[in-house]
Amino acid sequence: MGLDYKVSNFFKNYLVGQKTQYCWNNFTSPSFNINVGVGQGSVLSPILSALYLSPIFYSLEKCLKNLKIPICLISFVDDGLFVSQNKSILHSNANLFYNYNIMSSLLLKFGLIIEYSKTNIFHFSRAHRAFNPPPLNLFPIDGPVLLPKDTWRYLGFILNYKLTFRNHIDFYSNKAISTIKCMKLLRNSTRGINPI
Repeated sequence: MGLDYKVSNFFKNYLVGQKTQYCWNNFTSPSFNINVGVGQGSVLSPILSALYLSPIFYSLEKCLKNLKIPICLISFVDDGLFVSQNKSILHSNANLFYNYNIMSSLLLKFGLIIEYSKTNIFHFSRAHRAFNPPPLNLFPIDGPVLLPKDTWRYLGFILNYKLTFRNHIDFYSNKAISTIKCMKLLRNSTRGINPI
């Protein structure tokens, strides 16, 4: 990847000889060797993740382009989003199926897997009638059957298939009202938060 040898050597030896201990109240565990993985919350975690995943994404985009599969990939560290735009949901599902197959085999070659429990499918539509999109069946490639969600929470926004934002407004309005109701418990005429 064109990294300086000092950087390569640093990462090569990054976890060699590392130990950790766990403390809980008065209990302290013995030391454990940690020679696999990067600690959660480590400042190096996103950097190492990007370095490791970039060849996978490059290979995926090249393969999709060669096969003429119109899928767009958006990634935030280890969280990926595949976007398929088509007037037909069946065509979108077919594109997503092929993409999922290619991505899962690429990840497997790199020693990674897709977490099926965190895999969702969501469709946007301009349809004025009842909208009931078909599931995405990944059984043929040892995956789950993904049932389309009615709402989708992404980067703090709650979206529905028509992008009306009603679900988003309802959720945060209720959250604000319940916070205000909880604040009543903290007020007191003699101490705590001023009743006003």
